[in-house]
Amino acid sequence: MIDSHCHMDFKDFNKNRDEVIGRARKKLSAIINSGATLGGNRKALKLSNEYKKFIYPTFGFHPIDSSKADFLVIEEVIKELHGNIEMAVGIGETGMDYFHVKDSEGRKRQEKVFNIFANLAEEYELPLIIHARDSEEQALKIVKKFNSIPDVIFHCYSGNLETAENIIDESYYLSFSTMICFSKHHQNLVKDLPLKFMVTETDSPYLSPFKGKKNEPSFVEEAVNKIAQIKEINLKEVDKVTEKNARKIFDI
Repeated sequence: MIDSHCHMDFKDFNKNRDEVIGRARKKLSAIINSGATLGGNRKALKLSNEYKKFIYPTFGFHPIDSSKADFLVIEEVIKELHGNIEMAVGIGETGMDYFHVKDSEGRKRQEKVFNIFANLAEEYELPLIIHARDSEEQALKIVKKFNSIPDVIFHCYSGNLETAENIIDESYYLSFSTMICFSKHHQNLVKDLPLKFMVTETDSPYLSPFKGKKNEPSFVEEAVNKIAQIKEINLKEVDKVTEKNARKIFDI
């Protein structure tokens, strides 16, 4: 199994990061650590050097931050991305978050930064990892303009079924997190959508399938289990297809 989106760089793991990664190694073949800030990208790179051929970094800037960040910081992120691009397996996470950002000026800034990172994904022919919350349709319209991005993932997809089907029509992927273990909405989406365009993730340290427990990459097994249960297919089939998709997208 592969956790296609997590944040092992977050300070939540400072006390037991090695233990968490050790548990992940016993169950998973790879972790994609998604950079979301300037410091996060640097830590993601450091972790990928410490855990070669197990942790792979993507470099991005979170849309909630991009709505208010000084553009000098974003320029620094882009500069470091250029300097370390040979290590990256993807660009993101990036996108738009209309749930947390309500003001039009903040949303315009998000859209501007999203376009910058989509352009980088196209330039470097790397997959784009999209964070879209209450803005899935808008994000889809934007990314469709970039024809040379090899693959696109709508990470932790939470939109409606119609938009999900439109995303799949473009041969883009939907990532389902451990949230599927407790969210009826996500369970209904998985039931109606083809496994062929799915990958799995934890979004650790968030969205734990276990109440009162911090999420971690090894728990992606719970998402794989739940998908198999919902679709009434063999667990090994879900594992095989979602891992194959992740390996193809990130070229690992």
